[in-house]
Amino acid sequence: MNSRLPLRGCLLDVDGTLIDSNDAHARSWVDVLTEEEFDVTYAQVRALIGMGGDKLVRAVTGLDVERGRGKELASRRMERFRRDYLPSLCVTAGARDLVARMKADKLRLVIATSAREQELDALLEQAGLSDLVHRRTTSDDAEESKPDPDIVHAALRRGQLDPKTTVMLGDTPYDIEAAERAGVRTIALRCGGWWADDALGGAVAIYDDPAELVREYARSPLGGR
Repeated sequence: MNSRLPLRGCLLDVDGTLIDSNDAHARSWVDVLTEEEFDVTYAQVRALIGMGGDKLVRAVTGLDVERGRGKELASRRMERFRRDYLPSLCVTAGARDLVARMKADKLRLVIATSAREQELDALLEQAGLSDLVHRRTTSDDAEESKPDPDIVHAALRRGQLDPKTTVMLGDTPYDIEAAERAGVRTIALRCGGWWADDALGGAVAIYDDPAELVREYARSPLGGR
């Protein structure tokens, strides 16, 4: 970080990073796909959580979520997630403290998620974070979802940020790839389910969860400014 310009902003993934939702997303996809008699397993779907839902559906079914049966599947999956899983989800440990700390440090924060706007509102409300971050970009702001870099580019534009003075906070290999392709470094969190660090190997630093990052803040890339 010392060879970089001073840090000005942080792009925030949401699922798995700020709210413990990755397993629930996988289970809601499996629920709907198996009801429609697609031969998928939880492990197969779970490994794809973090990329855009359009890419996940294409990978396991070959369908396009913008039309026909694929669109119906995506809609039913969102309804299932919001009805059966969202109400029991919790904010990740230390997430609110971390976001508040970054705001106090005057970092410009922008959400960069593959979720749709409607789903993002519900996630932030459930996590108790809707009052802290107001700049946001979703799949509605990008042509391609993660791991393509479109959402990261959109978040940089929304925050008027330079990639060289920005980091991404994420929890999956897809966050790291999207950020890297946009010229942004990533701080990775294991709490999204990728506990083997080689899966997060492109990150400049890796922590268990936001709580650990808060504890290590002064020695982290966020504090070394």
